[in-house]
Amino acid sequence: MDFLKKNWVKIMAFIFLLVLAIIWLVPLTWTILSSFRSEAEIQTVGYRILPVQYVLTNYIEAITDTTNSNIARWFLNSLFISTTHTILVLITASMSAYAYSRLQFKGRDTLFIIILSTMMFPSVVNLIPSYKIVDMLGWIDNPLAVIVPGVGGVMNIYLIRQFMLGIPKEYDESAKVEGAGDFTIFFKIILPLIRPVLTVVALFTFTGSWNDFLWPSIVFNNVENMPLTPGLRLLQGTYGGFPAHLMASAIISIIPTFILYLFAQKYFLEGLALSSGVKG
Repeated sequence: MDFLKKNWVKIMAFIFLLVLAIIWLVPLTWTILSSFRSEAEIQTVGYRILPVQYVLTNYIEAITDTTNSNIARWFLNSLFISTTHTILVLITASMSAYAYSRLQFKGRDTLFIIILSTMMFPSVVNLIPSYKIVDMLGWIDNPLAVIVPGVGGVMNIYLIRQFMLGIPKEYDESAKVEGAGDFTIFFKIILPLIRPVLTVVALFTFTGSWNDFLWPSIVFNNVENMPLTPGLRLLQGTYGGFPAHLMASAIISIIPTFILYLFAQKYFLEGLALSSGVKG
């Protein structure tokens, strides 16, 4: 009883997280298992957790069927768009954060507050102006339409800036005494120290770009140029009566983000402690 009284908060937190994990894992597990069922089994066999017979037909047809759908092409489109967008975000956000945290110029803090205040506006209000700009630039049905917008995301700049504020400025002063300029300080000193938060930003940016549905659905009309997420919406018309095919296609779409989190989880956990400063 004493153990329960002392640790009741941890126990309640564990139960709460366990319930959330079950709510999240059950649909995902069902989707994965159903993707290995045949269409005949799904339509004839009732509720059953494990498939009667595991088949790869759904995955093979989803990848090789270029007549009704082109998942392989959409997959490559998404990979190119998400990777390029993530690289540009890391470059832009890290340099902007360095300017707002380390450089001294008139109106720096006021300008940062003004930029930060734009986060109060929902992104949906920018859809029409953004579309007009993209159309004017001739980027409709072009990967640039989804790569360039969002590169200067305020939240990413804010996260990296807060992390940089925990780095002692004595590092900068020591480097300046040795004759180093701002670019040398940024690339040689600051950049290696902020690797954890850059990893977090890269994970969030890549995942957000990969899973984005609304904006790509607006700016892409050519099916061949579409990324994977809006392309999956088209499969509901092609494979509407074949749920196993749809589930196999959905599983294919989550593979890159799953692998990314699997290998980067160490840096992800380190980067969550943005206020912890720099390790010795």
